[in-house]
Formats: sequence, structure tokens, C-alpha cells
Amino acid sequence: MVARSALVIAAALVGAAASALAAEPKKECGVSTPEVVDCLNTKAAQWDKRLNAAYQAALKDAEPKQREQLRIAQRLWVKYRDANCTYYFLGEGSIARVLAADCTYRMTKQRALELENPGN
Repeated sequence: MVARSALVIAAALVGAAASALAAEPKKECGVSTPEVVDCLNTKAAQWDKRLNAAYQAALKDAEPKQREQLRIAQRLWVKYRDANCTYYFLGEGSIARVLAADCTYRMTKQRALELENPGN
């Protein structure tokens, strides 16, 4: 039962990763767990830079009364992302590392796009 669940999760992850990667420049992530994790971490770091730039621009463009709320929201979002992705990291087997790295990548990308395109 656990093995079947892990297989289903792995298949879903591969599908999700394939669709997520389709929207970005092609970069082979390799086939081994360390290669995939490193690749996802690299992509997450790239999106984190973009997120930080979008956050700084949003702070600059915000009304004075909005700035502190944006700071609070961003700090809480970082805590949520880290806690959420740690949940996956604490899973069993090497797939847990892949799931955690994918979580960080996807959530960081989503937040960057949200701040770059408010209201969309």
C-alpha cells in the first residue's frame, strides 16, 4: 500500500514537474535524485531572486498604509512556504527530497508571479 502510494505520488510529481518545466527554458534535471533536487533548488533560487525584485517593486509602488501590511504578509508567506515544504521533506524515502524541492520551487514561482502581476 505504501509502495503504491509512493509510486502514485512519484508519477504525479513527474507530470507536475514536466508541465511546470514546459513554461520555462528547457534544462535537463537529470535522472538521479540528487540531480533532480539540485535542479529544482537552482530553479527555486532563480525564482527567489525574481520574487525579491517583485517584492521590492511592490513595496515601492504601495501606498504608505499598505507597506507594513505587505511586509507582514511576506514574512508570514515565507514561514508558511517553509513549513509547508518541510512537511514534504519529512516524508519517507528519497522522494521526500524531490517533493520538498519541488514544493519550494512551485510556491516561490507562484508568489513571484503574484507580486509581479497583482490582481491576476
